[in-house]
Amino acid sequence: MAPQLHQGHMRPVCTACGAVFFLDPKVAAGVIVEIDGKVAMIRRNLEPGIGKWTFPAGYVDRGESVEDAAVREVEEESGLKVRITGLVGVYSHAGETNILIVYTGTMVGGTLAAGPEAQKAGLFDPDALPPLAFQRDTAILVDWMRGKGVGPGG
Repeated sequence: MAPQLHQGHMRPVCTACGAVFFLDPKVAAGVIVEIDGKVAMIRRNLEPGIGKWTFPAGYVDRGESVEDAAVREVEEESGLKVRITGLVGVYSHAGETNILIVYTGTMVGGTLAAGPEAQKAGLFDPDALPPLAFQRDTAILVDWMRGKGVGPGG
């Protein structure tokens, strides 16, 4: 493999046969779960963002539906069993290698507790959030609030 210009981008190309290797983005899925007016969040135990808070999310496995991945990630990271109830949005930015699809979900079982990738799990008022792990988290939570018919700050 050697980098070559292909369709306007440098891409790995097989020097023997000319096959182009496309570096596809990784798809992740997350869920905003509201419990008694508060958002379920986890404090990350891994980089990036270790020690900061975010909503449960993670990568979609090959052959898995995005919705199933979202439900699985919530249970793995927070102990909550959820049912998907809607779509908040799809988030991607130039230069990033991930596409994040965020849903809303309703708790249908489980107990809020930190999974192996989290230091803690907790419930937070949307107007009093802890330090967030990712820049996009603020935009996602604003979109979620707008979807509920509530603007930021109340």
